[in-house]
Amino acid sequence: MIPELLHNLAAAAVYAALGIVLFVLAFGVINRLTPGTLWKELIEEHNTALAVVVGAMAIGISIIIAAAIG
Repeated sequence: MIPELLHNLAAAAVYAALGIVLFVLAFGVINRLTPGTLWKELIEEHNTALAVVVGAMAIGISIIIAAAIG
């Protein structure tokens, strides 16, 4: 029972790490494709509309990655 639990925990950790890496890569691609600097607009300019769009993209990317991995 314990080895099966450890195997499942290790698999979950690998899938989580893979998902995070894919999310960071996808976000980097989106950051390069958009004009301007996302972080400057979000942090310095407090662009709420851009924050909503980036949040929606993050949720969409996360759903796609979860479906592809799972």
